[in-house]
Amino acid sequence: MPETPALGPLSDLVVVEMGTLIAGPFCGQILGDFGAEVIKIEDPKVGDPMRQWGRSLPKGLSPWWPVIGRNKKSVGLDLRTPEGKEIARTLISKADVVIENFRPGTMEKWGLSYESLAKQNPRLIMARVSGFGQTGPYAQRAGYGLIGEAMGGLRYVTGEPDRPPARAGISIGDSLAAMHAVMGVLMAMHHRESTGRGQVIDAALYESVLAVMENLVTEYDLTGYVRERSGSILPGIAPSNAYPCAGGEMILIGGNGDTVFARLCETMGRPELARDPRFVDHASRGQNQAELDSLVAEWTASQSLEDLLDLLQEKGVPASRVYRAPDMLNDPQFAARDAIIETDHSVFGAIKMQNAFPKLSATPGRVRWPGAALGAHTDEVLREKAGCSPERLAELRAKGVV
Repeated sequence: MPETPALGPLSDLVVVEMGTLIAGPFCGQILGDFGAEVIKIEDPKVGDPMRQWGRSLPKGLSPWWPVIGRNKKSVGLDLRTPEGKEIARTLISKADVVIENFRPGTMEKWGLSYESLAKQNPRLIMARVSGFGQTGPYAQRAGYGLIGEAMGGLRYVTGEPDRPPARAGISIGDSLAAMHAVMGVLMAMHHRESTGRGQVIDAALYESVLAVMENLVTEYDLTGYVRERSGSILPGIAPSNAYPCAGGEMILIGGNGDTVFARLCETMGRPELARDPRFVDHASRGQNQAELDSLVAEWTASQSLEDLLDLLQEKGVPASRVYRAPDMLNDPQFAARDAIIETDHSVFGAIKMQNAFPKLSATPGRVRWPGAALGAHTDEVLREKAGCSPERLAELRAKGVV
């Protein structure tokens, strides 16, 4: 018989997710991927806006929702009603974690402050994701991911030097805030083990971006240098760039280490370049970066991408194609590690999406189901966790609460 998949490491956790869009829901997605029972509270009429987001809507549904809504139980609940707030309080009183990414003060306005919730449930951990954090002069400002990326420093350094700041191509500010919130939840769980008490995680978008900005602030503080946009290069690190191939494709090559650069020169048929005073060491290559990139590009432009990939792999020089979705679906490395999985969707049928990461040897994460239909688990959750009878559910439904 096939081995039963191990339960995720968070399978003993109950999480109430009250967030919308990306930052809060991605936090819930990660926790759900690793086994937590995630109860997602949504507006019973329209649900999370992510159900409608995206460039295309095949069969009238967003391809975004099956991913960010996966492994969650959808509960339709109108938090603007007294009954909705009370049911939410009941669910949270039995939960380990509550996630919210509303503007600071919203939970308090609903009578769901951490202080009041913790009186009923001292072990509760509340993950609060917002643009600027729960305190400070900007706390009440509206703050989407792009604002956090701008204020955290990422937008200014992204793009080509002769063009305006560019977007990374994904909602990276929201995702970074969600990942920091998850880290906070896990740290708070560790603290709870010894104290029996929960706490609040205050994850600000701009601070989550700032956290990954390397030495940007320190370099300015010590030298006065303001890091600028540099396109596909890292100034002073060469050769490390995207280079043209025959046929119009591009190849990424990272040959900046001394020994790797020597191997690259041998592969290019130019072993003398490794001894050239312009390129003999890391500092010299950085000072002559443009000239070196030009030499590498001249060589790559004469060969096909596939031939270059095979040759550089054989010589031990790091290189890659610039992957798109079709490349991922046809790559043996992705297949060998189940990096992309297939799951069944009630409307789309079989759909593919990224797996749960990172991989754990004993208790791996997994996709148990894709994003569910709005309110698919309302009756089940309110029966089991809020003690609602069929008659009470019918009454709440008639009032539009669920």
